[in-house]
Amino acid sequence: MTARTDLATPPILPDSDIGFIGLGVMGAPMAAHLLAARPAGAKLHVTARRPASAQALVEAGARWHPTARELGAACRGPRPTLVLMVPDLPDVTAVLDGADGLLAGLTGPALIVVCSTVSPAGLRALDEDVRSRTDGRVRVIDAPVSGGEEGARAGTLSVMVGGHDDDAAQACAVLRPTGTPVHLGPLGAGQIAKACNQMIVAATVLALGEASVLAERAGLDVGALFDLLGGGYAGSRMLEVKKRRFAEHDHSPSGAAKFLIKDLGFATDEAVRTGTATPQLDVLRSVFTDLTAAGLGDQDTSVVQAFVGSLARIAPAEALGRHS
Repeated sequence: MTARTDLATPPILPDSDIGFIGLGVMGAPMAAHLLAARPAGAKLHVTARRPASAQALVEAGARWHPTARELGAACRGPRPTLVLMVPDLPDVTAVLDGADGLLAGLTGPALIVVCSTVSPAGLRALDEDVRSRTDGRVRVIDAPVSGGEEGARAGTLSVMVGGHDDDAAQACAVLRPTGTPVHLGPLGAGQIAKACNQMIVAATVLALGEASVLAERAGLDVGALFDLLGGGYAGSRMLEVKKRRFAEHDHSPSGAAKFLIKDLGFATDEAVRTGTATPQLDVLRSVFTDLTAAGLGDQDTSVVQAFVGSLARIAPAEALGRHS
């Protein structure tokens, strides 16, 4: 299927409210962009595990609700959009289910947009379950994002949308203030795109980590090196965003490295399903699994630099012997 970028036109419902659940590092700035750009007559409703995370949004005009059920019941309009930005599929189902869950509060048609990175197969199963439980009134679409905290704050995220055309039109129009939404195919296509994205992200950050350790041990200034490499074939968005971290060994938490294990696992599942050989993917999963086991998983993905640096060095004599 050819990617669609022209889906921000009707059927968008300007008088339908938007709900946003999950106000973490990515969710809070995304919700702020939606609040600022919401259509005339629409309200933004929010909830989160920590009410304090919604304070700035509420002060700017968002409506706070203690539970997902109350949020769903408050969303008005022909077809409200409910955006979920929580860590994984179990978190999504926890938001939806139970007496205080979102589905308990929805009484009419609604579109649930899953911006979380989850299993494509699990997402399809979730859509079937939601449709069954709501007599088809509520549908699910996937729209995972890439660009990190920086992209979320700047409103420059890449938004990977999968679902039916009419659902994608609505999701793309609502999410356009957060970045560039593109409809890539049927339900689950966004999650497969995100898995491919994470393969490239993991490979790039590992390459940068290895290069930074090698360069530093050889006496080079890593900051100057990465500034220079940014103008050549090694230049990338990842290099631009992470180069300071590598130069300063700053791995303070942003996008936690441990989440790549889950994401790369989804990529592996699709590789198995499609019969695709992935020699590099297997190495990446091993590296990020090992660094997480070493206690580094809660830090930024640039912590791969510290992990590589902690590995046993090749003795100079042994290295020379390999090339003699």
